[in-house]
Amino acid sequence: MLKREIDIPLAEATLAGILRLPEAARGMVLFAHGSGSSRHSPRNNYVAERLAASGMATLLSDLLTAQEDQADAITAEFRFDIPLLTARLLGATEWLHRQRSLQDLPLGYFGASTGAAAALAAAAQMPEVRAVVSRGGRPDLAGPELARVRAPTLLIVGGDDPQVLSLNRAALAHLGAEARLEIVPRATHLFVEPGALEQVAALAADWFERHLRRRGDEAPQTSDAARP
Repeated sequence: MLKREIDIPLAEATLAGILRLPEAARGMVLFAHGSGSSRHSPRNNYVAERLAASGMATLLSDLLTAQEDQADAITAEFRFDIPLLTARLLGATEWLHRQRSLQDLPLGYFGASTGAAAALAAAAQMPEVRAVVSRGGRPDLAGPELARVRAPTLLIVGGDDPQVLSLNRAALAHLGAEARLEIVPRATHLFVEPGALEQVAALAADWFERHLRRRGDEAPQTSDAARP
């Protein structure tokens, strides 16, 4: 598997990312991190490794520059700027579409925290996005864009994260496509409990395997981990 650090040049900024490209990749998952996180997030990198093992290419992209991230740590001016995060995610998506080795892979988004709102808002503008997964996300921050999402969406929330769970339940009713809420029992917001992140990765891998298929491919069978 190829794994390397990359730069993603946009009109107004250059974003840093980590690209994983397994041999004969069957899809591409673009990660959107929340505030205070980055492409080096151990949790998102763990999920990315599991997705790569299942045949999915992944791109973990920072949505803020290093200077913006430093400013945000002091002023919090960017962490809830969903339009900015969405624009950056759309820019990274357009960069992927220009890469000959990646442009034909079915595309999905994986968002965490506020990055989940950006992923959903971007998916509302990108009909080619085939699936979205949110981990401990704030889909409510996508606002009216939720109704425009057409990509099948999986919301994963810890059972011991009551405020975020309530927000996800409310957002679920507003999503405009197939949507599902999975609750990981006894998990808190960061899924640090033993086995919690493994459940997240298994659920995400199953969702993307089901929905990121090339035209004509047969749908793989749903694993027990993702059944209600």
